[in-house]
Amino acid sequence: MTKTKIRISLFAAVVAIVVVTLGAFTRLSDAGLGCPDWPGCYGFLTVPNESHELTAAKDKFPHLEVEADKAWIEMIHRYFASFLGLLILLLAAARALKNKQESGPRRHYYLLLLLVLFQGALGMWTVTMNLQPVVVMGHLLGGFSILALLTLLVLRLRHSSIKASVTVQQFKLCILALAVLVVQIALGGWLAANYAAPHCTGLPLCDNMELFSWRSIFIMPEAAASYEFGVLPFESRVSIHFIHRLWALVTVAFLCLACWPLMKSTQHPVLRFSAMLVLVLVALQVLLGMAIVHFQFPLLLTLFHNFMAAMVLLATVRLCFFAHLARKIGGQYAVSH
Repeated sequence: MTKTKIRISLFAAVVAIVVVTLGAFTRLSDAGLGCPDWPGCYGFLTVPNESHELTAAKDKFPHLEVEADKAWIEMIHRYFASFLGLLILLLAAARALKNKQESGPRRHYYLLLLLVLFQGALGMWTVTMNLQPVVVMGHLLGGFSILALLTLLVLRLRHSSIKASVTVQQFKLCILALAVLVVQIALGGWLAANYAAPHCTGLPLCDNMELFSWRSIFIMPEAAASYEFGVLPFESRVSIHFIHRLWALVTVAFLCLACWPLMKSTQHPVLRFSAMLVLVLVALQVLLGMAIVHFQFPLLLTLFHNFMAAMVLLATVRLCFFAHLARKIGGQYAVSH
């Protein structure tokens, strides 16, 4: 049964990667309001295309025109997200039916289920509140959190100990680096939610740095009929983008500080590989960020930047997990089910 759980959890993690990537594509292709209602699209379970369906859609939403391309992008994202929710529900139900005395991360399943339910609510509010930036950022963070928890679940099911040893300080540094990375992902979500990417051109500083101000970073969007394409002033978006770049340097520094000692001091290949993987992915992510600005924010590169953010997060979660095992049960051989 454990092997089946691992397979389902691993499959759910792969589906979560697809969902996060599709969510980024939906955002970047301006398809977030491709369907103005939820959970259907213009009142249908699929995008309306028949003449009677288009007529019904026009009656319900007389001020809108059905843009099939954007609507399909949005609905495909919803289909995959719903499928992911069913997988997590299956995992939680299977764990609930097991003997309460059975060992295993029982609360982990229930946390995933609660999170995916809240994520569904955020998906609804994203549409009904017309891409309100706080909600959009929360929705992005929710997707990353589900992906991280599914990855952690797979690791917990497969490994219970490791033959390695790390100090408490090394472990705490890994956790701190993870926290700094989460802040960077949140800043990226805030940047995307406010459509601030193209407002800061030039490398390494913005060409219009004279517009930067710390105060403008904390300006919240005012109430609007729709937040599509952003409502914040130009200078606020410049500041938001530049802070994302600045915190990227802080993130790289903390990840290097956490990974470098583990690469040099430990003799265990899993920890050494985990630290090396984080550093390689971070280096690639930095190069991607520079290329995006240089080539004026092409969609595919920006989409890959979002995907790589998820990969850096997963690699860092993996590193923290093995560092936790090494701190907790140093000197024992890894056990894989």
